[in-house]
Amino acid sequence: MPAVDGTTGNSAKLSTSAVRFPVKLVPVPVKDVGVNAALKAQSDPSFEVKPRIFEEFALTGQVAIVTGGNGGLGLEFAIVLAELGAKVYAIDLPATPSSDFVAAVKYVKRLGSSLQYRPSDVSKQEIISATIGEIAAENDGKIHVCVAAAGILGIEADCTDYPANMFEKVMDVNCNGVFFTAQAAAKQMKQQDIAGSIILIASMSGSVTNRDMNWIPYNASKSAVIQIARSMACELGPAGIRVNSLSPGHIRTKMTAAVLDTQPEMEEFWASLNPLGRIGAVHELRGVIAWLASEASTFCTGSDILVTGGHTIW
Repeated sequence: MPAVDGTTGNSAKLSTSAVRFPVKLVPVPVKDVGVNAALKAQSDPSFEVKPRIFEEFALTGQVAIVTGGNGGLGLEFAIVLAELGAKVYAIDLPATPSSDFVAAVKYVKRLGSSLQYRPSDVSKQEIISATIGEIAAENDGKIHVCVAAAGILGIEADCTDYPANMFEKVMDVNCNGVFFTAQAAAKQMKQQDIAGSIILIASMSGSVTNRDMNWIPYNASKSAVIQIARSMACELGPAGIRVNSLSPGHIRTKMTAAVLDTQPEMEEFWASLNPLGRIGAVHELRGVIAWLASEASTFCTGSDILVTGGHTIW
């Protein structure tokens, strides 16, 4: 604990000499947007008046990586970043991409952007680090955005019988893999002095327990992801690198649809657990990814953004 001077609680003062990492004050950024733009337009007739909020979301010329990008939420995130102008690399375990990914590549190309696939294993530190290092090397060492979305659910089993090998596998991918990915991306960002954005995909299961679902390792891994984001945000803040986590609620993906379409009562149950009375769609996470990845959220770090239809407020 920091040293405290003084003898009473009211007069005690914090001694900065005991702070291990003294805070380096950074000037508050000033941009010609909003009220500042209005004032400048008033004083400078040559100032171009136009909407600027879209520019704040732009990722033109930036390099982004998305793990778990072969399908599901990861592929949706990859397309969003490409729509914003980034050169996107999707990383996933299969040696070859899915048919959905191939369609996405063609779509992104028609948009005038770039989406590429790289096979890798996020659970192996040296492998994912090498993959991200290779991507950076192809782009003058630059990585601007990292979305760590690779994850698995594991099996549902009673806590007293959960097999060790499956527990370890879930943690290897969901916890270790997320950290190894963020670690490698942060290293590249620091080397190039890039004030990048790292987004770790957690889950509402990291904050609350899914009712009647025996998913202990999954829940534990997602709690870890939220704390990894907070901890990395503290360490990387002085370098201008932001780290946040995104926690979706129940979302209809191809993976969940395989269960929900055969068990409609499950979807009804999930839908009943939030005020909106339905589960979410993949596209409903697009906006928050765009915001977290871009300059529109430059003062947001260490936050866990819940997108759950209000599931956690009851």
